[in-house]
Amino acid sequence: MTQAPTPLWLQGRDAVIAAASPDDWREEVPDYHLSHTVMPGQRTTEHAPGSLEAIVESIVQVFEMEVSHKADPATWVSMVTEKFRTRINGGAWADAAEIVDRGSYNILIGDSIFYGEETFESSHHVFHTAFPEGFYWEVLEVLSPPPVVAFKWRHWGSFEGEYKGFQPDGKKIEMFGVSIAKVSDELKLLEVEHFYDPNAFLGQMTGGCPVAHTD
Repeated sequence: MTQAPTPLWLQGRDAVIAAASPDDWREEVPDYHLSHTVMPGQRTTEHAPGSLEAIVESIVQVFEMEVSHKADPATWVSMVTEKFRTRINGGAWADAAEIVDRGSYNILIGDSIFYGEETFESSHHVFHTAFPEGFYWEVLEVLSPPPVVAFKWRHWGSFEGEYKGFQPDGKKIEMFGVSIAKVSDELKLLEVEHFYDPNAFLGQMTGGCPVAHTD
């Protein structure tokens, strides 16, 4: 009996990038070489290929890539686009159209005294400047299986560039959280809720002060 091919959205971020049309990208094709060269030596978990943890991590990586670099939600393969919604810490829901309009970083950070609203483009510039060596993400533990997948995660990077007027100290910045994702029978995302403290994360780069001190 012939085994059915693995759906594209479960083949990993590199496969989804390779399958995309040149017209799909906001700018240029995204480059994740640091995730292949730097991240393996800094992560705290190792997941067996095909494990639920590895699958969840891969799906989230595809999702993050698509909402950050693909301009048209119709090309996003990681979710059921017409049904998808997401929110932070029990706040207002945002759908795919709002992600495109406001930017994923703005939605995922929410209201923080250490951030302030940015455009889609400027939000990416802020964090790419602060973390020029990459800002990585890993699944720590999966707490429940589909169709409602709860999982713990870690996000980290070295603060090597300026953040909103605050000068870098080269220290590792980490944040931890829990997410709850509802998925379809095909393991496409339907809904994702994130729970974490954005102020605890951003405060590490500002010394706990929301206003930069400049001479």
